[in-house]
Amino acid sequence: MPQNNENPDPSNPPREEATAVVNAGTVQQNIRGFGGASIRGWIADLTAAQRTTAFSTSGIGLSVLRVRVSPNSSDFSLEKPTIDAAKSYGATVIASAWTAPASMKTNNNHVGGKLRTDAYAGYAAHLRNFCTTVGGVTAISPINEPNITVNYESMELTAPEVASFVAAEGSNCGAPIMAPETFNMDKTYMDTYLNNATARSKTGYVCGHIYGKTPYTYSNGKEVWMTEHYTNTNNANGWPDALGVAKEIHDCMNAGYNMYVWWYIRRSYGPMDENGNITKRGYVMAHWARYVRPGYSKISCTANPTNGVYVTAYKSGSRVVIVAINQNTAITYQPFSITGATVAGFNRYRTTSSANLTADNFTISNGSFGINLPASSVTTLVSY
Repeated sequence: MPQNNENPDPSNPPREEATAVVNAGTVQQNIRGFGGASIRGWIADLTAAQRTTAFSTSGIGLSVLRVRVSPNSSDFSLEKPTIDAAKSYGATVIASAWTAPASMKTNNNHVGGKLRTDAYAGYAAHLRNFCTTVGGVTAISPINEPNITVNYESMELTAPEVASFVAAEGSNCGAPIMAPETFNMDKTYMDTYLNNATARSKTGYVCGHIYGKTPYTYSNGKEVWMTEHYTNTNNANGWPDALGVAKEIHDCMNAGYNMYVWWYIRRSYGPMDENGNITKRGYVMAHWARYVRPGYSKISCTANPTNGVYVTAYKSGSRVVIVAINQNTAITYQPFSITGATVAGFNRYRTTSSANLTADNFTISNGSFGINLPASSVTTLVSY
């Protein structure tokens, strides 16, 4: 096995302050997973082969599936094939409702309007029926992006209105509540929602979407899940554009989020193209999804040790995983040091403009090593 001496200029070693220091003894947050959405009612469902590509660790390795709760209960069972496949690969299933059935709303329409207060129990039963029909839902959101006005399935609810429903019926929806799932991770809206003590007590997870927002730390005593975003609608095979996804995941993890969920799994701009092939964005996501599995913990690590280099680290038992992004257009040497864990070496996986998860390995000694990060690349190191 190769050793870790990769300094391109040994006569000019990197400065000590450039070292990425990984401390496996300092745990920062639990990792629920990395995933995407399959919204069967709006686009075609994933095929059997595409489910394997999406969720198996020989494919992208997505460990979270987000699905839509249709306003029509006759649609519920149609979600089961993809849900069952995702669960068979160990994925967490989360469900979001964009609207209540029209008959339960103030405008009798699937677009806009509000949930009638006299329909609270009926709407909870609707959500519970979904969970019972599909099985295995880890968390359910009663309303997607209640803080914006759109021309598709939606409800326009204030934070106190969402809190009022959850306070009244949050224990009766068939799965723990994730809420308030705001557009742009609206802190004021989330704070107001959580100020309702009863709603807060019935909320398992705080969630939102980072459209128009740089990921930020939201400390509230509960796990924070980022349940929808896409960086842009450019072709998903564009490079280094796909590196933007890597930096976004890095930022979400450094903000303390426990979950990262892309929008459509299969889309021209998603991790899988319309023909079921893994895209560059998919390979980028796989650097986390394949190797940082549910139940891992994020650990302390120097986030930006060198200009253009961004690093996060994780552990499960004695295994340490490091993900390093090099946004520089040249090879960049990066030294590392590890404390709190004994590591003999790493399996290394690299994605560049011309390679996808290329694998090799190397040994280290005394917890210190340095490697060359290819230009415009993502590298994942998995200890052995």
